[in-house]
Amino acid sequence: MAGERDNSQAGPHGQVFVPGEEERLQKIIAAAGICSRRKAEELILAGRVQLNGKTVTELGTKADLSRDHIRVDGKLLHGPERHRYYVVNKPKGYVTTARDPEGRPTVMDLIRGGERVFPVGRLDYASEGLLLMTNDGKLANALTRAASRVEKTYLVKVSGRPKESDLDQLRSGMMIERGRRPGSGEGRVMTAPAKVRLVREGENPWYELVLIEGRNREIRKMFEEIGHHAEKIRRVGFGPLMLDVEPGKLRELTPQEVEKLRRATRAKTVAAKPSSSRKVVIEERKPTAPRRPRRATSASSPPRRARPRRRID
Repeated sequence: MAGERDNSQAGPHGQVFVPGEEERLQKIIAAAGICSRRKAEELILAGRVQLNGKTVTELGTKADLSRDHIRVDGKLLHGPERHRYYVVNKPKGYVTTARDPEGRPTVMDLIRGGERVFPVGRLDYASEGLLLMTNDGKLANALTRAASRVEKTYLVKVSGRPKESDLDQLRSGMMIERGRRPGSGEGRVMTAPAKVRLVREGENPWYELVLIEGRNREIRKMFEEIGHHAEKIRRVGFGPLMLDVEPGKLRELTPQEVEKLRRATRAKTVAAKPSSSRKVVIEERKPTAPRRPRRATSASSPPRRARPRRRID
């Protein structure tokens, strides 16, 4: 109606926040860029979150950011941050975490200033290459779900030349150890099938691997299972993105690239299509007594022979 005031507020990427619409506290905190949703749940359980002056410790608590005052460690939330998306070329010797108890450099050291962002998935300490970093928790979760089947492409230098039969084990899926360290006693798990191809010959050849999951040290464990050591691992592709920045450098994604990432997260389901060609089965008839030939109508008309019937399933 003309003259009525619209109190809705547009957030980043066009989403609308309507006064009176409540959301869970951990979701609001994560959207504000304070931390991940899981970490926000830990903050709530630890009594570090206040809602309208009262400490909250229940995860199911909801709030409306347009009217409620939410504080984390005494600091007032000011609404969701603008979503940012970066591609980083992680060098070897950096850990993919916000903080490291051993004091090693982290990927957070590669980004200074601006909105706080977090790595999407992991690259281990000795690996390098393409790493996505964002404060868009929804997209990050979708990209790391195995069900989304988002492909990650790696170049791997292997000590020694694996047999083709060994590589076929990687292609079909294989059992590897759970946990970060061998012999951790956490059991074994089956990997998803990988695409493997040789890209450079040599005593220590390079292979291209394409995976749809990101288990801890998965590539190293896969090659260890077939008796070879992965000397170098470099991620060069993540979904539609390819590595295009120097080691230790980064760039912000374009809106078009972000949209391609979103499209890549849609689960790829292959519907079973009915075969267009129908199977023809030749059915051999059991031998029977010979039939008496028909009487010819004329001298030029020989008797007809019975033909075997065909059954079409």
